[in-house]
Amino acid sequence: MPRISLPHPDTMTPEQRRVHDSIVNGPRGRIQGPLRAALHNPELAERWSALGALLRYGTGLSRRQAELAILVTGRASQSPFEWYAHEIEAEKAGIERPVIDALLQQRLPEGLDETETVIVQVAMELKRLHSITDDTYARALRLLGERTLVELTALVGYYTMVAMTLNAHEIPLPEGVAPAFALPQHEVQA
Repeated sequence: MPRISLPHPDTMTPEQRRVHDSIVNGPRGRIQGPLRAALHNPELAERWSALGALLRYGTGLSRRQAELAILVTGRASQSPFEWYAHEIEAEKAGIERPVIDALLQQRLPEGLDETETVIVQVAMELKRLHSITDDTYARALRLLGERTLVELTALVGYYTMVAMTLNAHEIPLPEGVAPAFALPQHEVQA
């Protein structure tokens, strides 16, 4: 059960409905996950959607490469919904089951090419270290170039924001879907 209400098309304001319809009629084809929460502020949802569409569909990363980085981010962020949604997208992008399983276990998968390996390493380091080691950065720069490396870091940052929104508001998985991994208990420290 989500912690907040999720606007429904039948009860949306005209501005919420305009943004909703724009998202549904765009490359996503539907509205789910964090955008459901973001619709509380239609301008935020609209700009969020535009940034997400750019990062998913308009960078130097292939669909496969982007989904590798998104899976790493979703798992490291402990976001069951993000993992669920992008596990499906990863399979569509041709990512093999052993690779997905390794990422679920937070391990570097075997069998990736050099560029895919560095993409996974960049995402893992950004999530673990909040930066990239010099060695990994140099390899990523050589293999991806400046523009695509910037796009990759933006993609990881964007999906970290997605995961935080999903987790904070406890956006539920679809009915009948179990989380792929156990979640830590909420602990509040004074």
